Amino acid sequence: MAVFTEVSHAQAASLFDALGLGVLTELRGIKGGIENTNYFAATEQDGRARLWVLTLFERLTHAQLPFYLRLMKHLAGHGIPVPDPQASPAAGAQGDELLHTLAGKPAAVVNRLRGQSELAPGPAHCAALGAMLARAHLAGRDFALRQPNLRALPWWNETAPMVLPYLSGEQAALLRAELALQNHCAASSAYAALPRGAVHADVFRDNVLFDGPPDQPELTGLFDFYFAGIDTWLFDLAVALNDWAVDLPSGRADPARTGALLAAYQSVRPLTDAERRLLPTLARAGALRFWISRLWDFHLPRKAALLTPHDPTHFERVLRARVQQPLLASA
Repeated sequence: MAVFTEVSHAQAASLFDALGLGVLTELRGIKGGIENTNYFAATEQDGRARLWVLTLFERLTHAQLPFYLRLMKHLAGHGIPVPDPQASPAAGAQGDELLHTLAGKPAAVVNRLRGQSELAPGPAHCAALGAMLARAHLAGRDFALRQPNLRALPWWNETAPMVLPYLSGEQAALLRAELALQNHCAASSAYAALPRGAVHADVFRDNVLFDGPPDQPELTGLFDFYFAGIDTWLFDLAVALNDWAVDLPSGRADPARTGALLAAYQSVRPLTDAERRLLPTLARAGALRFWISRLWDFHLPRKAALLTPHDPTHFERVLRARVQQPLLASA
């Protein structure tokens, strides 16, 4: 989340008025993230203040976006705490009523969820996250739209040659070896047997909100679905484990948080035998995906008013740790 496209108060006010969401009283750019332009917004309607998030999409197209917006609407309807996209009263009913245009860009308005991100999660936070992620996977089983994870293996293969010139010989060897492993895995019958469906694919600490005391946290929101797609549920779980349950300085797994997240997930949806066998490989896949994307953003950046690229070496450390100490389902 950053500001690539500047939006005036008047421009935003016109959109909120057209959506019947009240009079715009506040508009503030959100710092952080790297994909879309985001603003916090507030409106007043019938004497009541209402809080929103306005997003302008910088890379995704009008054709791609109904998948993400419809997925959020679907999950919200199944009781998953996700942002609820606001519809235009004058549009149709095929996903386009949730998608708008502002400053020449595709845009969406969602309700602002309560709570705060927990950037130093403990086992209780990881358990809440694991159970909610499993519920989200099950809730998405009957989601009708189909769109691949756009940052999956084909994108890694396409992007790796662009970042390889910036790497040392040792880093380049690691990247090539891991890509070879993931291509081999993706061609296997075991991988084909993995359960799959709609996934978030970016379940990081700053994309989840909590309320309540640290020892009994209430998970109040999962947001930023704009990397979502159809992929294996195991990949989604691996991405979460690679952020929520690792020691940030070393990239190594934290046993207590890993165990809490996995146990809570499996209390809702037990892993299949194929998933248990491939968890070590998919944990490496999750680390590889974000190492490549962070290398790309760091070395080939776009301009943005509030853009701060993430450090790519963090996921290099996570990947090396996953190679040295494989993640097991029994952890």
